[in-house]
Amino acid sequence: MNKIKHLLLFSVLVFLASVLDAQTAGPMHILSMEEYQKAKTFTIKDLDNDSYVKIENTYVLDRYESRKPYFITGDDGQKKRIDLYRLLLKDGMQDLGMMIFYTTEKGILYKACLPDFKAPSKVWEKYFEDIHAIDKIEPNFVLKLSYILSKELGFQLYKSANQGKDLSKEAGTYGSDICFPGTTKVSMADGTQKLLSQVKQGDQILTVDPNTHISTPVQVKELVAHEEKNYAITQLILLSAIETNTASGTDINLSCKQLSATPNHPVITKEGEKKMGDIKEGDEILCADKVTGIYQKYTVWNKIEQAGGLQKVYNIVTNGGNTFIMNEVMVLQKAIKN
Repeated sequence: MNKIKHLLLFSVLVFLASVLDAQTAGPMHILSMEEYQKAKTFTIKDLDNDSYVKIENTYVLDRYESRKPYFITGDDGQKKRIDLYRLLLKDGMQDLGMMIFYTTEKGILYKACLPDFKAPSKVWEKYFEDIHAIDKIEPNFVLKLSYILSKELGFQLYKSANQGKDLSKEAGTYGSDICFPGTTKVSMADGTQKLLSQVKQGDQILTVDPNTHISTPVQVKELVAHEEKNYAITQLILLSAIETNTASGTDINLSCKQLSATPNHPVITKEGEKKMGDIKEGDEILCADKVTGIYQKYTVWNKIEQAGGLQKVYNIVTNGGNTFIMNEVMVLQKAIKN
């Protein structure tokens, strides 16, 4: 799932003021870098039973909203456990942040300290570095953590690529080209995937009826390569999350897709045909389940539009069908009109 991991480098979570207790008496305490580093050493001996823990008679870890743990299973079939604890200053019970305890199926524990929104920028930068360092060791750590935090705490996605640089102001090329980067994977008729840039005339790829979900092979007549430009690219993260409440916690089966294309490329949503650039978070798009092969609706969880860098982009011309499956997401051919 490297494509997801790379895209999520553009998306991290910013802590909102919703957890701030406006009634706290006394001077406001702000999490320092020293306290942030110390917090990462804090432990909970028994995550199943310890809901309120005092540390050094200075700090308190209080299980967030008395929530039971989350057990989250991704596309790899591995189950992870996530426990959330508020990090409080014992004196005045002021919020300093959120402690995250992430346990793998092998019992390996990863810890992260999500700062309160009042924390200095250097502390936030360190947090971003820390969670992405874990992500390199524990695949999709950021994705799973982001899903839980956005669900529980009302976070908003903050586009933090290039240290907060506003990428929307870069000179991305907008035009009539309706195409995909060459690294996009195309679903072939034989069940394999092929990089779009390597598709050839005569190849057999899949087209799928959006109503019946029946797939049929079609032959590639031509792969059209557009000249290298710094194209504007719309990137979507799509999630399918099935949640089940159990006696021990909440089980989540989480599946994720990522699709990048020029903003004017059409896709089919629950509300009908839309251009990629017009997609909104919460829209639903038909995707293929990589395990079962069944097509089901995924929800657009995040959308980023920015300059994609100097590259060629491509589109396919076939002898039939009106859809392709790109990165396991259903898209329309450029020539299709309603």
